[in-house]
Amino acid sequence: MAALKPLSHDAIPAALAKAERYRLLNEPGQAESICLDVLAIDPSNQAARVMLILALTDQFHDHAAGAVHRAQESIAALDSAYDREYYAGLVCERRARAHLARGGHGSTHAGREWIKDALAHYAEAERLRPAGNDDAILRWNACVRLLEQHPEGPAVEDASTRMMMIE
Repeated sequence: MAALKPLSHDAIPAALAKAERYRLLNEPGQAESICLDVLAIDPSNQAARVMLILALTDQFHDHAAGAVHRAQESIAALDSAYDREYYAGLVCERRARAHLARGGHGSTHAGREWIKDALAHYAEAERLRPAGNDDAILRWNACVRLLEQHPEGPAVEDASTRMMMIE
């Protein structure tokens, strides 16, 4: 197997611009690869870390194996408490949206649970936010609207409850 080749430090800005373009072209796997190359030579690069988180969340709709876990690991490496809370909320929100888009048994319940987690992270991010930064409020409002669009259905009975009702 061929070995990975390291980027030069001077190439980091152009590489991150290219990663952003790949995200906009709906090629998050390519963006993820570029971010990993940047982080290999500059592990503390916060812009690459955030772009990696976003590229991973872009893959949630495609059932990308381990993308949620990898995104959560990357969040832990963010420097600011605000960023950790905000991006943790974003991971939860995008996971919820993926569940809701897929549909199927239990998807609404799972999506609503992820949204509730997102709201908790956004509330904490709002508390920690820098002056003039209302991004967490914007995401909070989007989540509340999403919950309104997907009301909680009737409680699902388990098999033992149904059996007792039949008897």
